Amino acid sequence: MDRLVSIVVPMYNVGAYIEETIDMVRRQTYGQWELLLVDDCSADDSREKAEKQAKGDGRIRLIAKEKNGGAALARNTGIDCAAGRYLAFLDADDVWTEDKLEKELRFMEEKNAAFVFTAYEFGDEKAGRTGKVVHVPEVLSYKEALSRTVIFTTTVLFDLEKIDKELIKMPNVPSEDTATWWKVLRNGYAAYGLDEVLAIYRRPAKSLSSNKFKAMARIWNLYRREEKLSVARSLRNFIGWAWRAAYRRI
Repeated sequence: MDRLVSIVVPMYNVGAYIEETIDMVRRQTYGQWELLLVDDCSADDSREKAEKQAKGDGRIRLIAKEKNGGAALARNTGIDCAAGRYLAFLDADDVWTEDKLEKELRFMEEKNAAFVFTAYEFGDEKAGRTGKVVHVPEVLSYKEALSRTVIFTTTVLFDLEKIDKELIKMPNVPSEDTATWWKVLRNGYAAYGLDEVLAIYRRPAKSLSSNKFKAMARIWNLYRREEKLSVARSLRNFIGWAWRAAYRRI
């Protein structure tokens, strides 16, 4: 495994982005990586574009699922296939800076950490920078993470020599990524934050009102069903989460 980074990208109807995503990974200043493209039965030209773009590059593997199962199960398929010591997630519509892997690996080694993440910036529908940056704390515990969903999937990195793959596998529930970070932290790990923008979160130009209500329902269900917190503890964490979520969008 050495210092190989396995990058897992779930693909579902991402034909508009996947070529750019592959090029972006190729431009990384850190070159020891494998790219695992997990096609979740896309109905567009995602798979064809990925196959064409990856042709002749042994570092890139296209994994075709037989049945659509959603992002969580697609990522889990990628985790099972990962050969690297390190594991990173990347969504096809998000963007990494060219030195993302290099800087994050250096930070992970400095902290001797199993789990790290970075700051990120909201982007517009073309991933153009908006100036709205989400800063991250130096370290995040389970208790702290319950009231602040500051860990962005496209920024995380795990050391699989320090943490078991099975613990990183995502439950097939709404907000599966947040549920996974909580599970990892609940099992005694800490997440270390590098407060430098190394990723851009692309947000389409559309109304976010309905998404906000869905997000509120998802986070409440995670407290009650996944974490099995009491109503009182769920409410305390929910208030903190709602305040921070609103502040990030100002």
